[in-house]
Amino acid sequence: MPIIFEYLGIIIQFYSNEHEPIHVHGIKNRRQCKAEFILLEGKIVEIRISPIKGYLPLKNRDLQNFKAFIEQYADKIIQKWVEYFVYHKKVEVERISRRIK
Repeated sequence: MPIIFEYLGIIIQFYSNEHEPIHVHGIKNRRQCKAEFILLEGKIVEIRISPIKGYLPLKNRDLQNFKAFIEQYADKIIQKWVEYFVYHKKVEVERISRRIK
Protein backbone atom coordinates (compact mmCIF):
# COMPACT_ATOMS: atom_id res chain seq x y z
CA MET A 1 0.00 0.00 0.00
CA PRO A 2 2.20 2.81 -1.20
CA ILE A 3 1.71 6.13 0.50
CA ILE A 4 2.28 8.79 -2.14
CA PHE A 5 1.60 11.98 -0.19
CA GLU A 6 1.07 13.23 3.32
CA TYR A 7 -0.73 16.56 3.50
CA LEU A 8 -1.61 18.21 6.82
CA GLY A 9 -1.89 14.82 8.49
CA ILE A 10 -3.94 13.25 5.69
CA ILE A 11 -2.34 10.15 4.20
CA ILE A 12 -2.94 9.82 0.46
CA GLN A 13 -2.28 6.34 -0.84
CA PHE A 14 -3.07 3.60 -3.31
CA TYR A 15 -3.83 0.05 -2.33
CA SER A 16 -1.56 -2.54 -3.91
CA ASN A 17 -4.43 -4.29 -5.70
CA GLU A 18 -6.12 -1.16 -7.09
CA HIS A 19 -8.42 -1.04 -10.06
CA GLU A 20 -9.58 1.59 -12.48
CA PRO A 21 -10.77 4.26 -12.53
CA ILE A 22 -7.57 5.78 -11.18
CA HIS A 23 -8.23 6.76 -7.60
CA VAL A 24 -6.55 7.44 -4.27
CA HIS A 25 -7.60 7.10 -0.67
CA GLY A 26 -7.34 9.95 1.81
CA ILE A 27 -7.03 8.69 5.40
CA LYS A 28 -6.88 10.50 8.72
CA ASN A 29 -7.83 9.27 12.19
CA ARG A 30 -9.50 6.10 10.87
CA ARG A 31 -11.69 8.17 8.57
CA GLN A 32 -11.42 7.73 4.83
CA CYS A 33 -12.62 9.09 1.49
CA LYS A 34 -11.53 8.43 -2.05
CA ALA A 35 -10.94 10.58 -5.09
CA GLU A 36 -11.61 9.08 -8.50
CA PHE A 37 -10.14 10.64 -11.62
CA ILE A 38 -12.26 10.41 -14.75
CA LEU A 39 -10.09 10.71 -17.86
CA LEU A 40 -11.04 11.33 -21.45
CA GLU A 41 -8.30 11.05 -24.07
CA GLY A 42 -5.67 11.28 -21.35
CA LYS A 43 -7.06 14.44 -19.73
CA ILE A 44 -8.86 14.78 -16.42
CA VAL A 45 -12.47 15.73 -17.08
CA GLU A 46 -13.86 15.10 -13.60
CA ILE A 47 -12.73 14.33 -10.06
CA ARG A 48 -15.24 12.53 -7.84
CA ILE A 49 -14.77 12.61 -4.07
CA SER A 50 -16.79 10.03 -2.17
CA PRO A 51 -16.92 8.16 1.15
CA ILE A 52 -15.88 4.52 1.34
CA LYS A 53 -18.31 1.90 2.54
CA GLY A 54 -17.43 0.70 6.01
CA TYR A 55 -15.49 3.82 7.00
CA LEU A 56 -16.48 7.12 8.50
CA PRO A 57 -15.79 9.91 6.00
CA LEU A 58 -13.18 12.59 6.57
CA LYS A 59 -14.39 15.41 8.81
CA ASN A 60 -15.29 18.81 7.32
CA ARG A 61 -11.93 20.59 7.50
CA ASP A 62 -10.00 17.44 6.55
CA LEU A 63 -12.38 16.84 3.65
CA GLN A 64 -11.87 20.42 2.42
CA ASN A 65 -8.09 20.00 2.70
CA PHE A 66 -8.27 16.67 0.84
CA LYS A 67 -10.33 18.21 -1.98
CA ALA A 68 -7.98 21.18 -2.31
CA PHE A 69 -4.96 18.88 -2.39
CA ILE A 70 -6.50 16.54 -4.97
CA GLU A 71 -7.36 19.43 -7.28
CA GLN A 72 -3.86 20.90 -7.01
CA TYR A 73 -1.95 17.61 -7.35
CA ALA A 74 -4.23 15.62 -9.69
CA ASP A 75 -1.72 15.36 -12.53
CA LYS A 76 1.06 14.29 -10.20
CA ILE A 77 -1.21 11.67 -8.57
CA ILE A 78 -2.02 10.18 -11.98
CA GLN A 79 1.66 10.19 -12.89
CA LYS A 80 2.48 8.25 -9.70
CA TRP A 81 -0.39 5.81 -10.35
CA VAL A 82 0.95 5.07 -13.85
CA GLU A 83 4.52 4.71 -12.57
CA TYR A 84 3.40 2.24 -9.89
CA PHE A 85 0.74 0.17 -11.66
CA VAL A 86 1.88 0.34 -15.30
CA TYR A 87 5.68 0.58 -15.03
CA HIS A 88 5.97 -1.17 -11.64
CA LYS A 89 8.25 1.53 -10.26
CA LYS A 90 8.58 2.38 -6.62
CA VAL A 91 6.93 5.69 -5.73
CA GLU A 92 8.24 7.92 -2.98
CA VAL A 93 6.11 9.65 -0.39
CA GLU A 94 6.06 13.43 -0.54
CA ARG A 95 5.23 15.34 2.63
CA ILE A 96 3.57 18.69 2.11
CA SER A 97 3.18 20.77 5.24
CA ARG A 98 2.19 24.08 3.69
CA ARG A 99 -1.54 24.68 3.26
CA ILE A 100 -2.83 24.88 -0.30
CA LYS A 101 -5.07 27.84 -1.20
